[in-house]
Amino acid sequence: MQARQGEEFREDHRAPGSRNAQARRLLGPGELAPLTRLSTARSLLSIAQTFGLIALAMALAVATWPSAWMVPAIVVIGIAQHGLFILAHEAAHYRLFAHRKANDLAGRFIGMVGGVSMCTYRVTHRLHHNNLYTEEDPDTAIHGGYPRGKAYLLDKLGRDLLALNAWKTYAYFFGAPAINADTNREIRPLDDTSPQLRAAARADRLWVAGFHLAAPAVAFVLGGGQGLLLYLVLWLLPLVTVLQPILRLRAICEHGATTDLSSPLTAARTNRTVGSFGNWIARIVLFPHHVNYHVEHHLYPAVPHYHLPALHRLLVDKGALQAAEVRDFTDTWRRVFAPRRARA
Repeated sequence: MQARQGEEFREDHRAPGSRNAQARRLLGPGELAPLTRLSTARSLLSIAQTFGLIALAMALAVATWPSAWMVPAIVVIGIAQHGLFILAHEAAHYRLFAHRKANDLAGRFIGMVGGVSMCTYRVTHRLHHNNLYTEEDPDTAIHGGYPRGKAYLLDKLGRDLLALNAWKTYAYFFGAPAINADTNREIRPLDDTSPQLRAAARADRLWVAGFHLAAPAVAFVLGGGQGLLLYLVLWLLPLVTVLQPILRLRAICEHGATTDLSSPLTAARTNRTVGSFGNWIARIVLFPHHVNYHVEHHLYPAVPHYHLPALHRLLVDKGALQAAEVRDFTDTWRRVFAPRRARA
């Protein structure tokens, strides 16, 4: 389905004649076609894996309630909630299911249980893709300006873990104006989209708010005081604590501490997640559903998550990523926690 003006996720065509343009010429339509083909089975498997992990962690917590097992259960639930966010991101790109209504219903539900308006995020995220590291990119408020020093980032992550910044996160996902970190310019995401997406975002926000107002009441009706406590501890608590530093750190690892902002090959980062213990931990915690292939995602946003490894291999074989920002996660970690970079 052809996207209307104000709805499209454009491939990044900046810097014509650069390495970015060369990367595009290396992949023809025949090579890209199978990589953009959507698989209902693969998407359902990803959804089942993520909700299954949540169910197992909750079952462990309920079976041992109250005990020290609560702590790892809450951590696992928060990690899996991040996986739900990544699946809502897929739906925002229309990459979850080929049937548009099924894609949006699933994406809205997945986002809703995590407190995210998928339809609003679609508008905001479109601006990020189409204006990466420009004045119109709302996400520079999250990842711009790094490295800022170890103390600064640890303070941010600590405040995230204590739930002190959760309101900012959910305001962002509800389309609140963002301040560009480099220009101090206010960006109003819902002002730059089609009337159809704007209306869908407004309606979706009401559903998300209604769900989270009703959820504690339903928990109390079904389980009394203990049911309400279980909801608060096993769902709401990880949403506002464990999930928050994961979201921030992933965004910074994808775009922070980069030096050449002229192309997605260097303004975005692919993090390798094999070869060391730190890389494997990052794969589990920060990069579920192959979201670590972020350069590839910006080059070709029409490629669903399960085809990103194949796209990466194809680009590597053709030499398209030789000068791209592709690093082991452990190297990225050192860069984003490095001392503050002096301003020119």
